[in-house]
Amino acid sequence: MRKDHIIIKGAREHNLKNISLRIPKNRITVFTGVSGSGKSSLVFDTIAAESQRQLNETFPSFIRHRLPHYGQPEADELSNLSPAVIIDQKPIGSNARSTVGTATDIFTLLRLLFSRIGEPFIGYSDVFSFNHPNGMCPECDGLGKVAVLDTDLFFDTAKSLNEGAILFPTFAKGSWRFSRYACSNLFDPDKKLEDYSEEEWQLLLYADGLKLPDPLPCWPPSQKFYEGIVPRFKRSYLAKDSKELAGKHKADFEKVLTRGECPVCKGSRLNEKVRSCRIGGYHIADCAAMEIPALEAFIGTITDARAVTMVKAIEERLHQMSAIGLHYLTLDRDTGSLSGGESQRIKMVRHLGSSLSDMTYILDEPSIGLHPRDVHQLNQLLFQLRDKGNTVLVVEHDPDVIAIADHIVDMGPGAGTAGGKIVFEGPLEELKAAGTLTGQCWSRKRTFRPRNRVATGSFVVKNARLHNLQNVTVSIPKGVMTVVTGVAGSGKSSLINGVLPKQVPGAVRISQSAIAGSKRSHMATYTGIFDEIRRLFAKANKTRASLFSSNSEGGCKVCRGIGEITLDLAFMDPITTICEECGGKRYTAETLRYRYEGKNIYEALHQTVDEAIPFFSASGNIHGMLERLRNVGLGYLTLGQPLSTLSGGERQRIKLAMRLDATENQLFIMDEPTTGLHMSDVDRLLDIFARIVDNGNTLVVVEHNLDVIAQADHIIDMGPGAGREGGTVVFTGTPGDLADHPASQTGKFLRKYLSRR
Repeated sequence: MRKDHIIIKGAREHNLKNISLRIPKNRITVFTGVSGSGKSSLVFDTIAAESQRQLNETFPSFIRHRLPHYGQPEADELSNLSPAVIIDQKPIGSNARSTVGTATDIFTLLRLLFSRIGEPFIGYSDVFSFNHPNGMCPECDGLGKVAVLDTDLFFDTAKSLNEGAILFPTFAKGSWRFSRYACSNLFDPDKKLEDYSEEEWQLLLYADGLKLPDPLPCWPPSQKFYEGIVPRFKRSYLAKDSKELAGKHKADFEKVLTRGECPVCKGSRLNEKVRSCRIGGYHIADCAAMEIPALEAFIGTITDARAVTMVKAIEERLHQMSAIGLHYLTLDRDTGSLSGGESQRIKMVRHLGSSLSDMTYILDEPSIGLHPRDVHQLNQLLFQLRDKGNTVLVVEHDPDVIAIADHIVDMGPGAGTAGGKIVFEGPLEELKAAGTLTGQCWSRKRTFRPRNRVATGSFVVKNARLHNLQNVTVSIPKGVMTVVTGVAGSGKSSLINGVLPKQVPGAVRISQSAIAGSKRSHMATYTGIFDEIRRLFAKANKTRASLFSSNSEGGCKVCRGIGEITLDLAFMDPITTICEECGGKRYTAETLRYRYEGKNIYEALHQTVDEAIPFFSASGNIHGMLERLRNVGLGYLTLGQPLSTLSGGERQRIKLAMRLDATENQLFIMDEPTTGLHMSDVDRLLDIFARIVDNGNTLVVVEHNLDVIAQADHIIDMGPGAGREGGTVVFTGTPGDLADHPASQTGKFLRKYLSRR
């Protein structure tokens, strides 16, 4: 039997409709199709899951118990699989001790380098770790940040002490600490704080261990020394050995604190001894704070014979960081601050240096967060993975990634129950003529908006300096759609997600962040329609609404309303089975006997949005919410769809649906809303954007998608580069003028986009 194809027969996972296909090995295969068409069910939940499951079975049970557990996917046959490496968009982790340097292992190599040739010699590589007791800063424990009292939030300077200038309860007027300041006789308690001299401010805030020359009679006799507010607050609440807790004042406590740079290590995380060891005048924290090109240039100057292998390994990793479009990052950046796309590319860096072959690399929309300029670099990395003798499977919507595929599998024809089939297999040229949604989108003519809307005013962002922004002042027109463009790291998100909401209070931000909720939460609970659904069932059956909640008295008593039973077999893989009592329906038999319009509560929740719209036509609140969900392209989701199964794009569109009934004069901010969307879904999203703006609102979108850029009324292009090379406004104006702008990277690719057929 030939082993040059992955063989899949009778795949039925999720919405897959008993599909069979052959995927060429040692090639790049791109899986396309609308959101919900079954791409992830095929690639991740079938191919990747079975590959990982079989690989894990080769390990002893003791080790298997500590590995991720994968169930056997529903399929008749899966053969010729290779070990799979999954490079997904899940965040690397928000652990405060995880940085870009530790995640890529570049910092580990730097530690080895400094331990070998750094002067003076202070110890081996562990000493250079901010996670090691011998290396970390003793003040911040290697975190680089400490909790700092924000005095601007602690005081109302328009008032005097006696008028209540101190806002924190345990220091405010009437508290037992208050007399230490009002009765110190160091300043007038009836004088407004904004009128204090510099000396008075220093006494109020920072004086410590001061013997008072002439305190007032109300001064507490038990107190021998005066202590300023800052040292007193730090000793009471922030010191490591503090016994006092915020308690009932926790909300006030959090309000007056900010995370500030550690004053001892200046944010470097490392102690003074480690910082004394240098190479060419730089200590290891200096290196971690350099952007990738600067660090690469410095490492290239090291000629010590003892460091040859380390220098080569570091240079290779740094070159890969630049090649993948992450040249603007620094090694000391927290991984928790990275976007999903950045996290995915960080993971790719680790695999590009691998000498393994005959592997299957599976990537989930690797172009997310990438400017068209950087997609070309991404494609080169995909070629590298393939040319090392590996099979590369990519779930993707970006036309430039689809264009480099050796083989394309187009899923559809629709989403949810309308998807799950293979509508096309073959090369790109044949896809263009295939008549599928993907093929049709490739063949259409691309144009600008025929007529741009006229602004009704403007918001002005002034003197923005957040992150790499270079004192940016820019006008954002009201009543139109503005798209903010620029390469990754150019300052788009800093300007629009960081500065704009602070300078324009009341702006509505709609992000792709996770939706809070437990594994019991589903779409109906999050959108607020589940309470109304339960009331309808209760009224129709003259019983209690709580009976129709699987988390309350209506839930199956055996599985506790989850629908599954998980059996932990200690050193064996746990076994998850459908609850035999309720058959996975989550509800008791008694609850399922009650019906509304012919359906029980389980059946009602397992309708798709499209199916539920006519079913709940009698309820205006439910019907209206469902219509909005359909309008944002989520008609294929069921009402009981668990929140944990939603993609970032689906989460964002649910949040958008909940805001579609907003009144006029709202400022909406969206960050890369096309994430996870097929080209045909982008058209639907643009219709929603038009509806928002035509209703009298202002829409600001941070976006790389050229379809969206072309349909904007106004463009703000950031750049010209990333990191220190960005942070300025390169261009403002119409998309047509942007396409003719010689200095804009975005304009260059917009011209190419308009000529592509």
